[in-house]
Amino acid sequence: MTGVAWAADAAAAPGGMAGFAQFVPLILIFVVFYFLLIRPQQKRAKEHQNYLTNLKRGDRVITGGGIHGVITSLTDTVVTLEIAENVRIKVSRSAIAGSATDTDKVQTKSAG
Repeated sequence: MTGVAWAADAAAAPGGMAGFAQFVPLILIFVVFYFLLIRPQQKRAKEHQNYLTNLKRGDRVITGGGIHGVITSLTDTVVTLEIAENVRIKVSRSAIAGSATDTDKVQTKSAG
């Protein structure tokens, strides 16, 4: 019996590397998730924030709720949109989802 116990101890000694080898797939999964999901999302968020800071009067935009309008005035936090002739609404700058001219281009291409 003592010979078996010594053999078990000898086999357990190199187990330190085996423990690290179990974490390698988890590390690889995290790296793949970072490059496929996290990094592109951060890039899109940075581009959108840059877009919001560069808004100016006359830009055609779409809000998150789908309202199309033309910017008539801006502050740091509020954008005034003209959505029809002499109809203006104020929305939060963060509510702007994107440019209406970009979606117009896409609709024109798909219709033609």
